[in-house]
Amino acid sequence: MSNFAFGTYRVTDLNPQHIEALKEALYGGVRLIDTATNYMDGGAERAIAHVMNTLPYEIRDEIEIVSKFGYIQGTLLAKHKQNPFEDVVQHSESCYHSIAKSFLHNQLDETLGRLELEKIGCYLIHNPEYFLYECINKKMDKEDMLDKMYARIYEAFTGLEEEVQQGRIGSYGISSNSFALSSSAVDFLPYEDLLTLAQNAAIEVGNKTHSFTTIQLPINILETQGLQCAQWAKANGLRVLVNRPLSGQKDGLLYRLAEYDEPHNYYHALNELLDICNTDKLKKLYTIVEQMDLNKHKYGWIGDYDTFLYGQILPHMQETLQQYNDETLELLLQYIDNFLDEYRKMVQYECSKMTRTALKQELQGCQKKIQLCALEYLKQQNVIDTILVGMRKPTYVSEVLSLNR
Repeated sequence: MSNFAFGTYRVTDLNPQHIEALKEALYGGVRLIDTATNYMDGGAERAIAHVMNTLPYEIRDEIEIVSKFGYIQGTLLAKHKQNPFEDVVQHSESCYHSIAKSFLHNQLDETLGRLELEKIGCYLIHNPEYFLYECINKKMDKEDMLDKMYARIYEAFTGLEEEVQQGRIGSYGISSNSFALSSSAVDFLPYEDLLTLAQNAAIEVGNKTHSFTTIQLPINILETQGLQCAQWAKANGLRVLVNRPLSGQKDGLLYRLAEYDEPHNYYHALNELLDICNTDKLKKLYTIVEQMDLNKHKYGWIGDYDTFLYGQILPHMQETLQQYNDETLELLLQYIDNFLDEYRKMVQYECSKMTRTALKQELQGCQKKIQLCALEYLKQQNVIDTILVGMRKPTYVSEVLSLNR
């Protein structure tokens, strides 16, 4: 049976609820925390340090922290543009990537500083396949592309073996979305030779044996191709960490594998805001809110709503609110914030209803909430060691840990 770990993808030290959730998870028995240098621009690692420093030593000493490097985003991207890192590939205007040895040493420095530690349990190369994406865009020959990819991974492995030698990490590995693809996919990252690369890197550095111990990849009830990689890993003595257990794709559509209760305060918040906006001056805002209510069931998943909120809804609301003075605006914003909070819950509820209908076959026999069925499926896979779950609220922690009882 698999264990659960606390995933910190959207966790920040600025949110008290995230801090409380992490504390509850650790006191509840969770003993592995997964993070990365780029999560919330370093905020996730700072949150971990904050919580770890409050724990009694008997709990703290049992906890393993796994972090990852590779992404260049946020403030790190600004630093790169001033003083470029080595061997960088550009994925988009806001996302660059590197697994160069010099970059990994730099990022481990930053990680240890934010975590307020001298050593972490495991350090992973984070999605090295970003190099493959660049090669594919350049229409590079597949064999040549993979040769260059392996050379980059080998260099990173030598850097990681050096960090093991210096006592700053206990072991290392790779987190890759490409491990979960079909071997025929153009961006599939072959994994059978990784142990050989690790052993050769250890020899070059002067270590007796390699410290490549861990792979991480997405597996869920909709995306099971990664089980093949997991079987290879277990057969070779590697640990398997699974991410994205509650987000999966089917037929080109993304589903949030979670179920939410209908928010009881939604219509109260909606009607309060509509009553206030029922004036000539606020007619435009009234129309926006009215249309939001009519379309609350039309989002494919909650991420679609978040994108629409920041790209369309908020800019239009801000345009309408520019005519108000501070005192009136402050009161109006309170009603808007309350409505948007309830509206997001309602969208989650509507999306989960559609998910259960769309995934009727996959969820056949599921009498619990979708997320519990999805996690139980993964717990039953004997090739999975640990399931990483984003538990940003104490209620999520309680729900997930109930599966261990």
